[in-house]
Amino acid sequence: MRAVWLREFGGPQVLVPGSAPDPVPGEGQVLIEVAHANLTFVETQFRATGLGPFTGDLPMVPGNGVGGTVTALGPGADPAWLGRRVVSSTGGSGGYAELAAVPADGLHPVPDGLALDDATALLADGRTARLLLETAAPAPGARVLVTAAAGGVGTLLVQLATAAGAHVVAAAGGPSKLALAAELGAAETTDYLRPDWTRYPDPVDLVLDGVGGTLGRAAAGLLRDGGKLLSYGLASGSWTDLPPAEAAARDLTVLTLRPTPERVRAATAHVLAEAAAHRLRPVIGRRFPLERAADAHRAIESRATLGKTLLDVAP
Repeated sequence: MRAVWLREFGGPQVLVPGSAPDPVPGEGQVLIEVAHANLTFVETQFRATGLGPFTGDLPMVPGNGVGGTVTALGPGADPAWLGRRVVSSTGGSGGYAELAAVPADGLHPVPDGLALDDATALLADGRTARLLLETAAPAPGARVLVTAAAGGVGTLLVQLATAAGAHVVAAAGGPSKLALAAELGAAETTDYLRPDWTRYPDPVDLVLDGVGGTLGRAAAGLLRDGGKLLSYGLASGSWTDLPPAEAAARDLTVLTLRPTPERVRAATAHVLAEAAAHRLRPVIGRRFPLERAADAHRAIESRATLGKTLLDVAP
């Protein structure tokens, strides 16, 4: 089968297309004919450094999320999965390939009426956005600042928070990203490429921060006393550092995302159903053929992409 190999950590050029043996589904597994691979910023960090939530011995085929059709069953797998359109995590490897063997108990059926590429775009980012909103639980009318609001998670957070009745302030870099956030329902936008972006007239009740670093720290400064901060990403390379003494002095609550397998599964099902009902729109900003996985990583790292970036695997 066609695949993309990671044989050493480094720049995007270390992602090299080639061939790999067809995987054989084991006990309780199914084989997915992959149509789309789901790319995340975390995968670019792993490719560069070997660090992050994934592990694996090199050489390996990277990729943690796929969408496709079940074409074969391993021993003990439910025959009802055969021929079904599904999305699934892979455990951190094997996604950048034409075929992927994954546990059947981790499959998510794609609802009727939802395109497979849209479902794949929702797999990682959609469940993350849903879990963030569940954890933060903003009250109707709450002012919610979303950083990286034009990214994969951010575009979904803007929509989900708006649907929950929040007044969303979308922070992103540049006019095109701000226009997208406004189109998705943000009540206000602010461009953090401007040096004065934190001179914002009204404080916010909640910050949902996927950037971290100095930008995340600046966003936390916009919280009202008694507000809440939930950091879920470090696109800047480091987490948002809010000193405990400052949080205590301002009565700020620093929330932590604590997903369980049950909550992750429920959140995934929720966003897939919402998208099938046309109440949630995944934004696929860029797509690349499988062999151009290196270019896809470059695009993500350039910060120039909108929404989700996918690999289209089927020729």
